[in-house]
Amino acid sequence: MCEFCTKHGDGKIWYKNAANYAQDLVTDLKRKRYVENFLESTINDGFKTLGRLEILFAKKKRLPASIRRNMEQQAKTEHFGQVLPMEEIEALVLKADTIVRMPCACRWTVDKKEVRCCYAISYGPDAWYEGLDMSYFGKPSDEGLESLSVDEAILQMEKIEEDGAIHTIWTMLTPFIGAICNCTARDCMAMRTLCIIGVETIARAEHVAVVDAELCEGCGLCAERCQFYAIDGIQEDGRTIAQINSRRCFGCGLCRGACDTGALSLVLR
Repeated sequence: MCEFCTKHGDGKIWYKNAANYAQDLVTDLKRKRYVENFLESTINDGFKTLGRLEILFAKKKRLPASIRRNMEQQAKTEHFGQVLPMEEIEALVLKADTIVRMPCACRWTVDKKEVRCCYAISYGPDAWYEGLDMSYFGKPSDEGLESLSVDEAILQMEKIEEDGAIHTIWTMLTPFIGAICNCTARDCMAMRTLCIIGVETIARAEHVAVVDAELCEGCGLCAERCQFYAIDGIQEDGRTIAQINSRRCFGCGLCRGACDTGALSLVLR
């Protein structure tokens, strides 16, 4: 069982614990203040810090252990993410009372491009995202949140996955879970932090990909699809088959969509 499941799961996988979506968490004054400053303090300032650390990492080929520990602990306390496959995302969306789509703060901060791939979710009458100042995206402060039905949200996220997006859930002051993001390792601040400087501010899914060697044809399309470089080809009985590095695999499930023979699936770690 992962650290978050132990601390926040109440005997379950942590994101399946109803207490982590509770209304008393939404109305907490500390959380409201955090949300009001989230886009500037967490996203904008976060990318500035990441830029400086990327330069340091390029020079030294590593980060001081104290910096890595502090970054990971701050993320776990404030805004922590976990990769989820689409079936787990769908289960969370089906339980939501309200869903709104909004621009991706990461892509806006870096490229000033409005890519609507982030979904704020609430499980009661009060919604945490009402405190967000949308003027960050060049809009009037109360505009830019697009209300969706459950079915609309699921269909959109399925389409985004086809285009190569990885699904993640996010806390807004842990353990409250309030958002689903659908991004790529190139664009997401947390995934860039992980892949470029090796700081884990995002967790692997509770699942991992496995290969059915009998069905695998060794085409390599799954490896091309994987953004975590977790798939290699190995020789077995005179033919090439895919091999999953379970440590690198984040359990996103993108590889499944690339496999025409159904050789790839997800299992619990």
